[in-house]
Amino acid sequence: MAPIISIRNLTKIYGNGFQALKGIDLDVEKGEILALLGPNGAGKTTMISIVCGIANPSGGTVLVGGHDVVKDFRATRSMIGLVPQELTTDQFETVWNTVSFSRGLHGKKADPAHIEKVLRDLSLWDKKDNTLRQLSGGMKRRVLIAKALSHEPEILFLDEPTAGVDVALRKDMWHVVEKLREAGVTIILTTHYIEEAEEIADRVGVINGGELLLVEDKTALMAKLGRKQLILELTEPLEELPASFAGNGLALTAGGNRLTYEFDAENDQESIAALLTRLAEHNIHFKDLSTQQSSLEDIFVALVGGAK
Repeated sequence: MAPIISIRNLTKIYGNGFQALKGIDLDVEKGEILALLGPNGAGKTTMISIVCGIANPSGGTVLVGGHDVVKDFRATRSMIGLVPQELTTDQFETVWNTVSFSRGLHGKKADPAHIEKVLRDLSLWDKKDNTLRQLSGGMKRRVLIAKALSHEPEILFLDEPTAGVDVALRKDMWHVVEKLREAGVTIILTTHYIEEAEEIADRVGVINGGELLLVEDKTALMAKLGRKQLILELTEPLEELPASFAGNGLALTAGGNRLTYEFDAENDQESIAALLTRLAEHNIHFKDLSTQQSSLEDIFVALVGGAK
């Protein structure tokens, strides 16, 4: 099956000469959740704006459902819902009217039952008659999601959807996103919250300096780039490691009470067994053993070189 979004050699150069995108290639499969991570100015929002028809590319092609986003704008835009970063709403309009009007803008016939379902799914039903200015920042962001879903899009772009939202509302939104995926909606989100990608994404893409550094299955990425750390709590403290252990990734920490060892979870199981045997031979014993896995945040920071 052809990808629902296909991007080839996408570039964007602004009038001042700044190149925001540098030859992006990306395929997004129908029904998946793709998280795009990157520091501010990496090119995430620029790429989304081009796919959604808000900005024009300088070069390359973008196909949505087989349609070119420049030549077949109406066809592609009707397939897409966009939740922007900015809270751009009419503050004096009601929630119900705001969401209903957005459906009409996309040429869809009125469907009060669908609007009610969207508002209920986003816990907005009891706020339907409130004006936007009466809502909290988190509720306003939910209204933006409701607007994006009003015309029943096949693809939903979430650009920093939980910025400024408290933890409880954020997790509630993750649940909504999962329900949308179950309904067959393809979701692309940008986020600064690494745990958001770790929690809900199928694949993770990392953008930096206008380049797509990688796109990987989340689990495969963490297995390939994530490192594990073996932690040994020693029975007796050591003043220093024997010289024969130098240079093998073993470190003495916690005032000589702990040994730590970085290893590859896929390939280093035998070396761990050998390490424990060697420690015993040197009369170095431990009372507790544990491991910890690199997080997606660790991997992200390593890939972008610590850029903020």
